[in-house]
Amino acid sequence: MTAAARLLAAWQGFARALASVMPKGLYARSLLIVIAPMVLLQSAIVVVFMERHWNLVTFRLSNAVSQDIAALIDIHREFGADNAKLEEIARRRFGFEAELLPPGPLPSALPRPFFSLLDRAMSQEIGRMVTQPFWIDTVGQSDFIEVRIDLGDAVLRVVARRSQAYASNTHIFIVWMVGTAAVLIVVAILFMRNQIRPIMALADAAEEFGKGREVEFRPRGAREVRRAAYAFLEMKRRIERAIEQRTTMLNGVSHDLRTILTRFKLSLALLPDEPEVVDMAGDVNEMQRMLEAYLAFARGDSGEVAAPSNIPDLLDALRQDSERLGHETHVAYSGEPVATVRPDAFKRCLANLLNNALRHGRTIALEGSCDRKFLQIHVDDDGPGIPADQREEVFRPFVRLDAARNQDEGGTGLGLAIARDIARSHGGDIYLSTSPLGGLRASVRVPV
Repeated sequence: MTAAARLLAAWQGFARALASVMPKGLYARSLLIVIAPMVLLQSAIVVVFMERHWNLVTFRLSNAVSQDIAALIDIHREFGADNAKLEEIARRRFGFEAELLPPGPLPSALPRPFFSLLDRAMSQEIGRMVTQPFWIDTVGQSDFIEVRIDLGDAVLRVVARRSQAYASNTHIFIVWMVGTAAVLIVVAILFMRNQIRPIMALADAAEEFGKGREVEFRPRGAREVRRAAYAFLEMKRRIERAIEQRTTMLNGVSHDLRTILTRFKLSLALLPDEPEVVDMAGDVNEMQRMLEAYLAFARGDSGEVAAPSNIPDLLDALRQDSERLGHETHVAYSGEPVATVRPDAFKRCLANLLNNALRHGRTIALEGSCDRKFLQIHVDDDGPGIPADQREEVFRPFVRLDAARNQDEGGTGLGLAIARDIARSHGGDIYLSTSPLGGLRASVRVPV
């Protein structure tokens, strides 16, 4: 592997690792885009300020104090100034206390503090300005610095204010910087939340429309978000208009066809009860049943409004229908009992699955569960089942499987297609699998 390939692989691995820890939501990512550069900029300013300004000012102040101490030593040596004279000069000219102590050893060296900028600066500058041994204490008294210098014949003790050798007001800059950054971050959070909220509203409206529910939605937010919202509303109106036109057309077709079938029935009713007439009447009834099934599939249940429905009661009603036909039926349900669906359409979806199970099995099981996200219903039977490679095929309209299901039962091949159409109009789907009873399991899963 070449060096370029290794570098590319390393970069891809780093990108994947970074993507795994990055937030997934648009709101969090937008805040990160705003806050991360601000934090990096502030950190760079602090580093530069600490390195270039704070350190420089502290060393300059420490150098000035060291020069004043060196001047006192020179005054003592050159002019033989006594203790009182040195104390007066130090207080009046330099602004700190000074006194001559009897000769003796200097105190033991103190441990350096963790943050030793002042200690390091004072030690360096005094060592450069004064050649005699010295002792320094920068932490004993928080507001003062004490320096002792061995002059041989005496010990010069100097007590200066900490502010004379240290940029003590530097923390004000950091406080202001952190404070303004915090205010800007709060403003960014509030502003970004207001910008993200219309996008979330648009996503919620699209999701509710996909579930077949009507929701109040008004475009708002930035220009691009409003444009996407108006496009969604226009798409929604076109879909509703197309469904309405199709429903109107199919209602007219069904009315015309029912009129013709009614004429056939009346004509047959006037004929004598002969075997041929009975067969023709059966064909007319079969034609009417198939027509109703086709129109139901083509029309769907788009006009019904979604509403909170009691799912256990719905399953119990289906159980009673199944037991009236002589089938042993078991019902089990867990979770939230109320879910928002189109009641009649959802009942028809489950009824089609149940009728499919009743035609091919003796024992039926209805099992339901509902959590915060999904409602799931299983319809199990102990029939012959459907081969795994043909389970998607049965959802096609007018498809009936000869080997798996008995075609003499009189189905039209639209039951599963209608059921899946209803499930998908709720934003869900239907899946087929092997039942614990040995036959087929049909699972309806829709969002709540």
